Amino acid sequence: MSRMSRESRTALGLVGVVLTMGALAWAAVPFYNWFCRVTGFAGTTQVAEEASGEIVDQVIRIRFDANVDPNLDWSFRPMQTKMDLKIGENGLAFYEAVNNTDQVITGTASYNVAPEVSGFYFDKIDCFCFTEQTLDPGQRVEMPVSFYVDPDILEDGDTSWVRDITLSYTFHRTEPKQAALDAKPAQDVN
Repeated sequence: MSRMSRESRTALGLVGVVLTMGALAWAAVPFYNWFCRVTGFAGTTQVAEEASGEIVDQVIRIRFDANVDPNLDWSFRPMQTKMDLKIGENGLAFYEAVNNTDQVITGTASYNVAPEVSGFYFDKIDCFCFTEQTLDPGQRVEMPVSFYVDPDILEDGDTSWVRDITLSYTFHRTEPKQAALDAKPAQDVN
């Protein structure tokens, strides 16, 4: 058996490094998304199955913010600018989206809360951001978000001071998935 030359070993090592880097890059986005969901990092909110079982007699103010990516010709706004709730109380807020074009467009909303440390305690029960939204030309829709702030926010030394949280969404244009095309379209409120 002949021995592998130094150049061959170096080339094989470099191929291994490139393959390892590619695998790590491929896994970075899903891992980062998982990490943010688990820890609330970067203001990522939590998802709850049902409303909180505990309501604390302390008020927290939720502010609502809306943005649209420049590549999406939609108008998008919160239908209320703020809401005062008791901690643990279920809140229901609405956002409005209007497709300002003459074509069918699908969008997806990204979201976060500020201050970022409150993300671990901000629980969404249901949200328009969980699915793609497809709007016909000129269509206007009202989209709900159901949420609460977990009472454990008061027990965490990093968040016990929080009494004002901003929930922010940005809509981005996306290519519709086939399942979304087959689904019933959003209800028009005109």
